[in-house]
Amino acid sequence: EITETGELYSPYVGLVYMFNLIVGTGALTMPKAFATAGWLVSLVLLVFLGFMSFVTTTFVVEAMAAANAQLHWKRMENHQEEEDDDSSTASDSDVLVQDNYERAEKRPILSVQRRGSLNLFEITDRVEMGQMASMFFNKVGVNLFYFCIITYLYGDLAIYAAAVPFSLMQVTCSATSNESCGVEADSKHNDTDPCWGPLRRVDAYRIYLAVFTLLLGPFTFFDVQKTKYLQILTSLMRWVAFAIMIVLALVRIGHGHREGHPPLADLSGVRNLFGVCVYSFMCQHSLPSLVTPVSSKRRLTCLVFLDYVLILAFYGLLCFTAIFCFRGDSLMDMYTLNFARCDVVSSAAVRFFLGLFPVFTISTNFPIIAVTLR
Repeated sequence: EITETGELYSPYVGLVYMFNLIVGTGALTMPKAFATAGWLVSLVLLVFLGFMSFVTTTFVVEAMAAANAQLHWKRMENHQEEEDDDSSTASDSDVLVQDNYERAEKRPILSVQRRGSLNLFEITDRVEMGQMASMFFNKVGVNLFYFCIITYLYGDLAIYAAAVPFSLMQVTCSATSNESCGVEADSKHNDTDPCWGPLRRVDAYRIYLAVFTLLLGPFTFFDVQKTKYLQILTSLMRWVAFAIMIVLALVRIGHGHREGHPPLADLSGVRNLFGVCVYSFMCQHSLPSLVTPVSSKRRLTCLVFLDYVLILAFYGLLCFTAIFCFRGDSLMDMYTLNFARCDVVSSAAVRFFLGLFPVFTISTNFPIIAVTLR
């Protein structure tokens, strides 16, 4: 039941992989939550939840080490039993000769390798979360684990399935016939507003949802393999989009177009902020596939801590530039849609790229999560 480790990579490559794993589309919902809860409360809660995510990450790594120790110990016991079986079937003279030979040639080497250089707790086998649950939990614990992971994956897919048609609807629909630049600054649209002729915005959303389901739904029944280049393309698009949004927000603030005046604290927005921050730090379920191939794990805890510090700095930069650049009531649930405005971005290509960015990235991740849930 143990999957292969795969090709090894350096700890710094693993740091980049973990950064890309945590910083995903969940970060696009943080600016709106920051503006609603207030910048000080948001900053404190972000740091606290980031620290809790780091702690739980170390818990998962420790469980992986314990699982590897158990597997290594079982292998040693099986190897010892095989040696005992071989020695019991041989004659007395053969036993003496074989025992002397083994003492001289085999046993010292094996004892050094297994007892000296090999640490029982070294993470060399990729043990996934489900298998660790079966190793350390009873039947009730295993069922609770699968209930939690299924709830998370289903919620993840629900968010994705709603975000893609919503982004498409916001970019392509127009509330009036003379509106041609996507989401306007003070526009407040209702589901019943017209989109194309007799079609309402909610109708366009449903059409996009149906198309999304028909195109990506069948991939649920396939297997996911060799996604290296797909993940590279997705990561590249993600960083281009995030860099463009941060730079554009800083440029607008520098040119005096600072519209945002976020409150210091508003406890009514903490509930939404809590969920958004937890979702934005979620990575524990993928740690076995991410940590096991790391070639050297001696400083793994320090590297993971550094990763979380960098992620906190990035989230802070993204959110603070957003809440001071745009008014709180004009921030969209998907932050990229704020850049689908003519007064913010003059280039139509950049507007469409940022507006449709969630569509590209989510569409590549949706089949992977769907296969995992299945």
